[in-house]
Amino acid sequence: MKKKKKRILTGILAMTLLLGGCNIGGREVVITGGLGSQDVFRIGGESCKITEAKVYLANYQNIYGKSYGIDLWEQGFHKDKLTEYIKEITLSEMSRIVCMDLLAKEQQISLGDEERQKIEDAAKEYYQSLTEEEKDFTGASESDIVSMYEDYVLADKVYQSLTEGINAEVSDDEARIMEAMQIYVKGKKKAKEVEEKLTAGEDFAAVASNYNKKPVIEITFGRGELPEEVEKAAFELDNEEVSACIAAEDGFYFIKCINKFNEELTDANKFKIVETREKAAFDDVYEEFVSGLTSELNQEVWDDITLITDGSITTDRFFEMIADSM
Repeated sequence: MKKKKKRILTGILAMTLLLGGCNIGGREVVITGGLGSQDVFRIGGESCKITEAKVYLANYQNIYGKSYGIDLWEQGFHKDKLTEYIKEITLSEMSRIVCMDLLAKEQQISLGDEERQKIEDAAKEYYQSLTEEEKDFTGASESDIVSMYEDYVLADKVYQSLTEGINAEVSDDEARIMEAMQIYVKGKKKAKEVEEKLTAGEDFAAVASNYNKKPVIEITFGRGELPEEVEKAAFELDNEEVSACIAAEDGFYFIKCINKFNEELTDANKFKIVETREKAAFDDVYEEFVSGLTSELNQEVWDDITLITDGSITTDRFFEMIADSM
Protein backbone atom coordinates (compact mmCIF):
# COMPACT_ATOMS: atom_id res chain seq x y z
CA MET A 1 0.00 0.00 0.00
CA LYS A 2 1.43 3.38 -0.98
CA LYS A 3 1.61 6.18 1.56
CA LYS A 4 -0.41 9.32 0.98
CA LYS A 5 1.79 11.81 -0.83
CA LYS A 6 0.20 14.82 0.81
CA ARG A 7 -0.97 15.06 4.40
CA ILE A 8 -1.67 18.00 6.64
CA LEU A 9 1.54 18.17 8.62
CA THR A 10 -0.12 18.71 11.96
CA GLY A 11 -2.10 15.52 11.43
CA ILE A 12 0.99 13.44 10.76
CA LEU A 13 2.83 14.74 13.80
CA ALA A 14 -0.05 14.80 16.27
CA MET A 15 1.04 13.87 19.78
CA THR A 16 0.46 15.05 23.34
CA LEU A 17 3.23 17.33 24.51
CA LEU A 18 1.71 20.06 26.64
CA LEU A 19 3.90 22.61 28.32
CA GLY A 20 0.67 23.80 29.86
CA GLY A 21 0.39 20.38 31.49
CA CYS A 22 3.65 21.18 33.36
CA ASN A 23 5.76 18.45 31.82
CA ILE A 24 7.74 17.70 28.71
CA GLY A 25 9.30 14.37 28.01
CA GLY A 26 8.21 13.25 31.47
CA ARG A 27 10.06 16.10 33.19
CA GLU A 28 8.52 19.01 35.05
CA VAL A 29 8.39 22.41 33.37
CA VAL A 30 10.02 25.28 35.23
CA ILE A 31 7.78 28.35 35.33
CA THR A 32 10.13 31.29 35.38
CA GLY A 33 10.41 35.04 35.17
CA GLY A 34 13.91 34.82 33.76
CA LEU A 35 12.87 34.84 30.09
CA GLY A 36 12.72 37.93 27.90
CA SER A 37 9.56 40.00 27.62
CA GLN A 38 8.96 38.62 24.10
CA ASP A 39 9.65 34.98 25.02
CA VAL A 40 6.74 32.63 25.69
CA PHE A 41 8.89 29.60 26.54
CA ARG A 42 12.33 28.13 26.11
CA ILE A 43 13.22 24.48 25.54
CA GLY A 44 16.81 23.28 25.37
CA GLY A 45 18.05 26.79 24.69
CA GLU A 46 15.56 27.55 21.90
CA SER A 47 12.87 30.17 22.53
CA CYS A 48 9.40 30.75 21.12
CA LYS A 49 8.38 34.38 20.67
CA ILE A 50 5.03 36.10 21.21
CA THR A 51 4.73 36.76 17.47
CA GLU A 52 4.90 33.04 16.68
CA ALA A 53 2.37 32.24 19.38
CA LYS A 54 -0.06 34.84 18.06
CA VAL A 55 0.10 33.48 14.51
CA TYR A 56 -0.77 30.02 15.83
CA LEU A 57 -3.47 31.38 18.12
CA ALA A 58 -5.09 33.42 15.34
CA ASN A 59 -5.33 30.35 13.12
CA TYR A 60 -6.40 27.87 15.78
CA GLN A 61 -9.11 30.17 17.10
CA ASN A 62 -10.74 30.00 13.67
CA ILE A 63 -9.94 26.37 12.89
CA TYR A 64 -11.38 25.11 16.16
CA GLY A 65 -13.76 27.96 16.92
CA LYS A 66 -15.61 27.70 13.62
CA SER A 67 -16.04 23.98 13.19
CA TYR A 68 -18.81 22.40 11.08
CA GLY A 69 -19.98 25.80 9.86
CA ILE A 70 -20.79 27.04 13.37
CA ASP A 71 -19.08 30.11 14.81
CA LEU A 72 -18.67 29.11 18.45
CA TRP A 73 -17.33 32.55 19.33
CA GLU A 74 -20.41 34.24 17.93
CA GLN A 75 -22.62 31.75 19.77
CA GLY A 76 -20.78 32.45 23.01
CA PHE A 77 -20.22 28.71 23.48
CA HIS A 78 -18.23 28.22 26.72
CA LYS A 79 -15.90 31.01 25.64
CA ASP A 80 -13.48 30.70 28.55
CA LYS A 81 -13.09 26.95 28.10
CA LEU A 82 -12.69 27.30 24.34
CA THR A 83 -10.01 29.94 24.84
CA GLU A 84 -8.16 27.72 27.29
CA TYR A 85 -8.40 24.77 24.89
CA ILE A 86 -7.00 26.78 21.97
CA LYS A 87 -4.15 28.16 24.06
CA GLU A 88 -3.25 24.63 25.18
CA ILE A 89 -3.25 23.38 21.58
CA THR A 90 -1.05 26.29 20.57
CA LEU A 91 1.44 25.73 23.36
CA SER A 92 1.51 22.01 22.64
CA GLU A 93 2.14 22.41 18.92
CA MET A 94 4.79 25.09 19.29
CA SER A 95 6.68 23.15 21.95
CA ARG A 96 6.56 20.01 19.82
CA ILE A 97 8.03 21.83 16.83
CA VAL A 98 10.84 23.33 18.91
CA CYS A 99 11.70 19.86 20.25
CA MET A 100 11.68 18.34 16.78
CA ASP A 101 13.86 21.11 15.36
CA LEU A 102 16.36 20.49 18.17
CA LEU A 103 16.22 16.80 17.23
CA ALA A 104 16.87 17.77 13.61
CA LYS A 105 20.15 19.37 14.66
CA GLU A 106 21.18 16.24 16.51
CA GLN A 107 20.22 14.07 13.52
CA GLN A 108 21.92 16.50 11.10
CA ILE A 109 18.71 16.97 9.15
CA SER A 110 18.32 20.26 7.27
CA LEU A 111 16.27 21.91 4.54
CA GLY A 112 17.33 21.96 0.90
CA ASP A 113 17.24 24.88 -1.53
CA GLU A 114 14.06 23.64 -3.25
CA GLU A 115 12.30 23.32 0.10
CA ARG A 116 13.38 26.80 1.13
CA GLN A 117 12.04 28.27 -2.12
CA LYS A 118 8.67 26.58 -1.60
CA ILE A 119 8.62 27.91 1.95
CA GLU A 120 9.33 31.46 0.80
CA ASP A 121 6.55 31.25 -1.79
CA ALA A 122 4.08 29.89 0.76
CA ALA A 123 5.08 32.53 3.32
CA LYS A 124 4.57 35.30 0.79
CA GLU A 125 1.14 33.96 -0.14
CA TYR A 126 0.10 33.59 3.49
CA TYR A 127 1.40 37.01 4.55
CA GLN A 128 -0.42 38.69 1.67
CA SER A 129 -3.63 36.99 2.79
CA LEU A 130 -3.52 38.72 6.17
CA THR A 131 -5.63 41.79 6.84
CA GLU A 132 -4.18 44.84 8.55
CA GLU A 133 -6.01 43.84 11.76
CA GLU A 134 -4.38 40.40 11.63
CA LYS A 135 -0.93 41.86 10.99
CA ASP A 136 -1.40 44.20 13.94
CA PHE A 137 -2.56 41.38 16.23
CA THR A 138 0.27 38.98 15.38
CA GLY A 139 3.01 41.57 14.86
CA ALA A 140 4.41 39.20 12.25
CA SER A 141 6.45 40.20 9.22
CA GLU A 142 6.84 38.11 6.08
CA SER A 143 10.29 37.03 7.28
CA ASP A 144 8.70 35.85 10.55
CA ILE A 145 6.34 33.64 8.56
CA VAL A 146 9.27 32.28 6.54
CA SER A 147 11.07 31.37 9.76
CA MET A 148 7.96 29.70 11.21
CA TYR A 149 7.41 27.70 8.04
CA GLU A 150 11.05 26.60 8.05
CA ASP A 151 10.66 25.27 11.58
CA TYR A 152 7.37 23.61 10.67
CA VAL A 153 8.67 21.86 7.55
CA LEU A 154 11.88 20.83 9.29
CA ALA A 155 9.83 19.17 12.05
CA ASP A 156 7.94 17.19 9.42
CA LYS A 157 11.20 16.25 7.72
CA VAL A 158 12.49 14.83 11.00
CA TYR A 159 9.36 12.71 11.32
CA GLN A 160 9.65 11.43 7.75
CA SER A 161 13.35 10.66 8.20
CA LEU A 162 12.79 8.60 11.34
CA THR A 163 9.86 6.66 9.87
CA GLU A 164 10.96 6.12 6.26
CA GLY A 165 11.90 2.47 6.82
CA ILE A 166 8.55 1.49 8.29
CA ASN A 167 6.66 -1.28 6.50
CA ALA A 168 3.71 0.37 4.74
CA GLU A 169 2.16 -2.88 3.55
CA VAL A 170 -1.00 -3.87 5.42
CA SER A 171 -3.07 -6.89 4.42
CA ASP A 172 -6.85 -6.84 4.05
CA ASP A 173 -7.11 -9.36 6.86
CA GLU A 174 -5.05 -7.29 9.30
CA ALA A 175 -7.02 -4.12 8.55
CA ARG A 176 -10.44 -5.73 8.07
CA ILE A 177 -13.37 -3.78 9.46
CA MET A 178 -16.56 -5.72 10.11
CA GLU A 179 -20.14 -4.54 10.68
CA ALA A 180 -22.26 -6.58 13.08
CA MET A 181 -24.90 -6.64 15.78
CA GLN A 182 -24.16 -7.82 19.28
CA ILE A 183 -25.94 -9.15 22.31
CA TYR A 184 -24.01 -9.04 25.56
CA VAL A 185 -25.18 -10.43 28.89
CA LYS A 186 -23.31 -11.11 32.12
CA GLY A 187 -24.90 -14.21 33.61
CA LYS A 188 -25.18 -17.79 32.37
CA LYS A 189 -28.93 -17.79 32.93
CA LYS A 190 -29.48 -14.80 30.62
CA ALA A 191 -27.07 -16.26 28.08
CA LYS A 192 -29.09 -19.46 28.03
CA GLU A 193 -32.32 -17.53 27.46
CA VAL A 194 -30.79 -15.63 24.55
CA GLU A 195 -29.41 -18.84 23.06
CA GLU A 196 -32.80 -20.53 23.20
CA LYS A 197 -34.57 -17.59 21.54
CA LEU A 198 -32.03 -17.32 18.73
CA THR A 199 -32.08 -21.11 18.18
CA ALA A 200 -35.88 -20.89 17.92
CA GLY A 201 -35.46 -18.41 15.06
CA GLU A 202 -36.41 -15.17 16.82
CA ASP A 203 -35.17 -11.95 15.21
CA PHE A 204 -31.67 -11.06 16.41
CA ALA A 205 -32.36 -7.31 16.69
CA ALA A 206 -35.55 -7.95 18.66
CA VAL A 207 -33.76 -10.24 21.10
CA ALA A 208 -30.92 -7.73 21.38
CA SER A 209 -33.32 -4.91 22.25
CA ASN A 210 -34.55 -6.93 25.22
CA TYR A 211 -31.29 -8.44 26.46
CA ASN A 212 -28.22 -6.53 25.30
CA LYS A 213 -26.40 -4.80 28.17
CA LYS A 214 -23.91 -2.89 26.03
CA PRO A 215 -24.65 0.76 25.11
CA VAL A 216 -25.20 -0.14 21.43
CA ILE A 217 -26.41 -3.11 19.41
CA GLU A 218 -24.91 -2.23 16.02
CA ILE A 219 -21.12 -2.21 16.05
CA THR A 220 -18.27 -1.67 13.61
CA PHE A 221 -14.90 -3.03 14.65
CA GLY A 222 -11.48 -4.22 13.61
CA ARG A 223 -8.84 -6.39 15.19
CA GLY A 224 -7.98 -5.74 18.80
CA GLU A 225 -11.24 -3.96 19.65
CA LEU A 226 -13.26 -6.84 21.11
CA PRO A 227 -12.29 -9.55 23.60
CA GLU A 228 -10.02 -12.08 21.91
CA GLU A 229 -12.58 -14.90 22.03
CA VAL A 230 -15.28 -12.67 20.53
CA GLU A 231 -13.04 -11.35 17.78
CA LYS A 232 -11.94 -14.83 16.73
CA ALA A 233 -15.51 -16.12 16.47
CA ALA A 234 -16.84 -12.97 14.81
CA PHE A 235 -14.23 -12.89 12.07
CA GLU A 236 -15.11 -16.46 11.08
CA LEU A 237 -18.76 -15.55 10.37
CA ASP A 238 -20.27 -14.99 6.94
CA ASN A 239 -22.81 -12.28 6.21
CA GLU A 240 -26.11 -12.82 8.09
CA GLU A 241 -24.58 -15.65 10.12
CA VAL A 242 -25.10 -15.68 13.90
CA SER A 243 -22.48 -17.01 16.29
CA ALA A 244 -23.02 -19.48 19.07
CA CYS A 245 -22.76 -18.21 22.63
CA ILE A 246 -19.21 -16.84 23.13
CA ALA A 247 -17.88 -16.95 26.70
CA ALA A 248 -15.46 -14.14 27.50
CA GLU A 249 -13.88 -12.91 30.72
CA ASP A 250 -16.46 -10.14 31.19
CA GLY A 251 -19.59 -12.07 30.16
CA PHE A 252 -21.30 -13.76 27.21
CA TYR A 253 -21.62 -12.53 23.63
CA PHE A 254 -23.70 -13.32 20.57
CA ILE A 255 -22.65 -11.76 17.26
CA LYS A 256 -24.58 -11.43 14.01
CA CYS A 257 -22.45 -10.54 11.00
CA ILE A 258 -23.96 -7.82 8.82
CA ASN A 259 -20.98 -7.13 6.57
CA LYS A 260 -17.85 -9.20 7.13
CA PHE A 261 -15.67 -6.85 5.03
CA ASN A 262 -16.39 -3.12 4.79
CA GLU A 263 -13.99 -2.20 2.00
CA GLU A 264 -14.08 1.57 2.50
CA LEU A 265 -13.47 1.41 6.25
CA THR A 266 -10.83 -1.29 5.79
CA ASP A 267 -8.84 0.92 3.38
CA ALA A 268 -9.04 3.81 5.86
CA ASN A 269 -7.87 1.51 8.64
CA LYS A 270 -4.78 0.59 6.65
CA PHE A 271 -3.60 4.20 6.85
CA LYS A 272 -4.26 4.23 10.60
CA ILE A 273 -2.22 1.06 11.08
CA VAL A 274 0.72 2.51 9.12
CA GLU A 275 0.55 5.75 11.09
CA THR A 276 0.54 3.78 14.34
CA ARG A 277 3.65 1.91 13.21
CA GLU A 278 5.32 5.19 12.24
CA LYS A 279 4.50 6.87 15.52
CA ALA A 280 5.83 3.91 17.51
CA ALA A 281 9.13 4.05 15.61
CA PHE A 282 9.33 7.82 15.95
CA ASP A 283 8.51 7.79 19.65
CA ASP A 284 11.40 5.43 20.38
CA VAL A 285 13.81 8.18 19.33
CA TYR A 286 11.77 11.25 20.20
CA GLU A 287 10.84 10.36 23.77
CA GLU A 288 14.41 9.53 24.69
CA PHE A 289 15.55 12.84 23.19
CA VAL A 290 13.02 15.10 24.92
CA SER A 291 13.57 13.41 28.27
CA GLY A 292 16.93 15.16 28.42
CA LEU A 293 15.64 18.65 27.62
CA THR A 294 15.02 21.45 30.09
CA SER A 295 12.04 23.76 29.61
CA GLU A 296 10.90 27.10 30.95
CA LEU A 297 7.49 28.75 30.57
CA ASN A 298 7.03 32.50 30.91
CA GLN A 299 3.64 32.23 32.59
CA GLU A 300 3.07 35.97 32.94
CA VAL A 301 3.68 36.66 29.25
CA TRP A 302 1.57 33.68 28.21
CA ASP A 303 -1.35 34.67 30.43
CA ASP A 304 -1.30 38.22 29.04
CA ILE A 305 -1.92 37.05 25.48
CA THR A 306 -5.63 37.31 24.72
CA LEU A 307 -7.63 36.27 21.69
CA ILE A 308 -9.59 38.74 19.57
CA THR A 309 -12.87 37.01 18.76
CA ASP A 310 -14.98 39.91 17.50
CA GLY A 311 -14.81 38.71 13.90
CA SER A 312 -11.89 40.89 12.81
CA ILE A 313 -9.42 37.98 12.95
CA THR A 314 -10.44 35.37 10.37
CA THR A 315 -7.15 33.86 9.16
CA ASP A 316 -7.16 30.05 9.21
CA ARG A 317 -4.92 28.86 6.35
CA PHE A 318 -1.44 29.05 7.90
CA PHE A 319 -1.08 25.26 8.09
CA GLU A 320 -3.01 24.51 4.91
CA MET A 321 -0.86 26.77 2.73
CA ILE A 322 2.44 25.19 3.72
CA ALA A 323 1.01 21.66 3.45
CA ASP A 324 -0.27 22.39 -0.06
CA SER A 325 3.13 23.83 -1.09
CA MET A 326 5.37 20.95 -0.06
